[in-house]
Amino acid sequence: MSEDAHCATCDEWLTLLQNSGYRLTAPRRVVVEIMVHSTHVLEPVELYDRGRDQFPGLGLVTVYRTLEKLTQLGLVQRVHQEGGCNVYLCAAQGHQHLLVCEVCGKIVYFSGDDLSDLIARIAAQTGYQIRGHWLQFFGVCRDCQG
Repeated sequence: MSEDAHCATCDEWLTLLQNSGYRLTAPRRVVVEIMVHSTHVLEPVELYDRGRDQFPGLGLVTVYRTLEKLTQLGLVQRVHQEGGCNVYLCAAQGHQHLLVCEVCGKIVYFSGDDLSDLIARIAAQTGYQIRGHWLQFFGVCRDCQG
Protein backbone atom coordinates (compact mmCIF):
# COMPACT_ATOMS: atom_id res chain seq x y z
CA MET A 1 0.00 0.00 0.00
CA SER A 2 1.36 3.43 -0.90
CA GLU A 3 1.96 6.13 1.69
CA ASP A 4 -1.00 8.12 0.28
CA ALA A 5 -3.23 5.06 0.66
CA HIS A 6 -2.01 4.56 4.24
CA CYS A 7 -2.81 8.20 5.04
CA ALA A 8 -6.28 7.88 3.51
CA THR A 9 -6.91 4.72 5.53
CA CYS A 10 -5.74 6.43 8.73
CA ASP A 11 -8.08 9.34 8.02
CA GLU A 12 -11.00 6.96 7.36
CA TRP A 13 -10.37 5.06 10.60
CA LEU A 14 -10.08 8.27 12.61
CA THR A 15 -13.34 9.55 11.11
CA LEU A 16 -15.08 6.29 12.03
CA LEU A 17 -13.72 6.52 15.57
CA GLN A 18 -14.92 10.10 15.86
CA ASN A 19 -18.35 9.23 14.43
CA SER A 20 -18.67 6.49 17.06
CA GLY A 21 -18.13 8.96 19.89
CA TYR A 22 -14.37 8.83 20.41
CA ARG A 23 -12.34 12.01 20.67
CA LEU A 24 -9.46 12.17 18.21
CA THR A 25 -6.51 12.41 20.57
CA ALA A 26 -2.83 12.16 19.69
CA PRO A 27 -2.49 8.77 21.43
CA ARG A 28 -5.41 7.32 19.44
CA ARG A 29 -3.91 8.67 16.23
CA VAL A 30 -0.64 6.91 17.03
CA VAL A 31 -2.43 3.58 17.63
CA VAL A 32 -4.32 3.92 14.34
CA GLU A 33 -1.20 4.84 12.37
CA ILE A 34 0.78 1.89 13.74
CA MET A 35 -2.04 -0.56 12.99
CA VAL A 36 -2.58 0.72 9.45
CA HIS A 37 1.13 0.55 8.62
CA SER A 38 1.81 -2.85 10.22
CA THR A 39 2.51 -5.90 8.06
CA HIS A 40 2.70 -8.13 11.16
CA VAL A 41 0.33 -9.09 13.91
CA LEU A 42 0.85 -6.96 17.00
CA GLU A 43 0.42 -7.74 20.67
CA PRO A 44 -1.09 -4.83 22.63
CA VAL A 45 2.15 -4.40 24.62
CA GLU A 46 4.18 -4.32 21.39
CA LEU A 47 1.82 -1.69 20.00
CA TYR A 48 2.17 0.23 23.26
CA ASP A 49 5.99 0.12 23.07
CA ARG A 50 6.03 1.28 19.45
CA GLY A 51 3.50 3.99 20.21
CA ARG A 52 5.52 5.36 23.14
CA ASP A 53 8.42 5.90 20.73
CA GLN A 54 6.15 8.31 18.82
CA PHE A 55 4.09 9.64 21.73
CA PRO A 56 5.69 9.12 25.17
CA GLY A 57 2.40 9.88 26.95
CA LEU A 58 0.58 6.93 25.39
CA GLY A 59 -1.07 4.73 28.01
CA LEU A 60 -1.60 0.99 27.82
CA VAL A 61 -5.29 1.44 28.70
CA THR A 62 -5.67 3.72 25.65
CA VAL A 63 -4.11 1.01 23.46
CA TYR A 64 -6.53 -1.64 24.74
CA ARG A 65 -9.59 0.62 24.49
CA THR A 66 -8.68 1.79 20.99
CA LEU A 67 -8.04 -1.78 19.82
CA GLU A 68 -11.38 -2.86 21.25
CA LYS A 69 -13.23 -0.05 19.47
CA LEU A 70 -11.37 -0.70 16.19
CA THR A 71 -12.37 -4.35 16.52
CA GLN A 72 -16.02 -3.41 17.11
CA LEU A 73 -15.91 -1.21 14.01
CA GLY A 74 -14.57 -4.12 11.94
CA LEU A 75 -11.29 -2.35 11.17
CA VAL A 76 -9.06 -4.63 13.23
CA GLN A 77 -9.23 -8.37 13.81
CA ARG A 78 -8.24 -10.19 16.96
CA VAL A 79 -6.25 -13.39 16.39
CA HIS A 80 -6.23 -15.88 19.22
CA GLN A 81 -2.85 -17.46 19.89
CA GLU A 82 -2.09 -20.86 21.37
CA GLY A 83 -0.87 -19.37 24.65
CA GLY A 84 -4.13 -17.49 25.14
CA CYS A 85 -2.76 -14.05 24.24
CA ASN A 86 -4.43 -12.07 21.51
CA VAL A 87 -2.66 -10.30 18.70
CA TYR A 88 -4.25 -7.77 16.36
CA LEU A 89 -4.07 -6.94 12.68
CA CYS A 90 -5.96 -4.91 10.09
CA ALA A 91 -9.19 -6.62 9.12
CA ALA A 92 -9.30 -8.38 5.77
CA GLN A 93 -10.99 -6.48 2.98
CA GLY A 94 -13.76 -8.30 1.15
CA HIS A 95 -13.55 -12.07 1.00
CA GLN A 96 -9.99 -12.74 2.08
CA HIS A 97 -8.36 -15.26 4.33
CA LEU A 98 -5.23 -15.03 6.43
CA LEU A 99 -1.79 -16.62 6.77
CA VAL A 100 0.17 -15.82 9.96
CA CYS A 101 3.84 -16.69 10.45
CA GLU A 102 4.25 -18.35 13.84
CA VAL A 103 7.86 -17.15 14.07
CA CYS A 104 7.86 -13.46 13.07
CA GLY A 105 4.14 -12.64 13.00
CA LYS A 106 4.11 -11.60 9.32
CA ILE A 107 0.62 -11.63 7.83
CA VAL A 108 -0.47 -12.35 4.29
CA TYR A 109 -4.03 -12.08 3.03
CA PHE A 110 -5.19 -14.36 0.24
CA SER A 111 -8.41 -14.98 -1.64
CA GLY A 112 -9.77 -18.41 -0.91
CA ASP A 113 -11.68 -21.09 -2.69
CA ASP A 114 -15.45 -21.14 -2.77
CA LEU A 115 -16.49 -22.48 0.62
CA SER A 116 -20.24 -22.33 -0.03
CA ASP A 117 -20.67 -26.15 -0.12
CA LEU A 118 -18.86 -26.55 3.20
CA ILE A 119 -20.83 -23.70 4.76
CA ALA A 120 -24.14 -25.17 3.52
CA ARG A 121 -23.22 -28.61 4.91
CA ILE A 122 -22.28 -27.16 8.31
CA ALA A 123 -25.48 -25.11 8.41
CA ALA A 124 -27.56 -28.19 7.60
CA GLN A 125 -25.78 -30.31 10.23
CA THR A 126 -26.00 -27.72 13.02
CA GLY A 127 -29.14 -25.75 12.22
CA TYR A 128 -27.16 -22.49 12.32
CA GLN A 129 -27.77 -19.60 9.97
CA ILE A 130 -24.15 -18.93 9.08
CA ARG A 131 -23.61 -15.24 8.43
CA GLY A 132 -19.89 -15.17 7.93
CA HIS A 133 -16.61 -16.93 8.44
CA TRP A 134 -12.96 -16.21 8.95
CA LEU A 135 -10.30 -18.66 7.85
CA GLN A 136 -6.77 -18.38 9.16
CA PHE A 137 -3.74 -20.56 8.68
CA PHE A 138 -0.63 -20.60 10.83
CA GLY A 139 2.78 -21.65 9.56
CA VAL A 140 6.30 -20.42 8.93
CA CYS A 141 6.97 -17.80 6.23
CA ARG A 142 9.68 -18.21 3.62
CA ASP A 143 12.01 -15.73 5.38
CA CYS A 144 11.85 -17.64 8.68
CA GLN A 145 12.35 -21.07 7.10
CA GLY A 146 15.96 -20.39 6.10
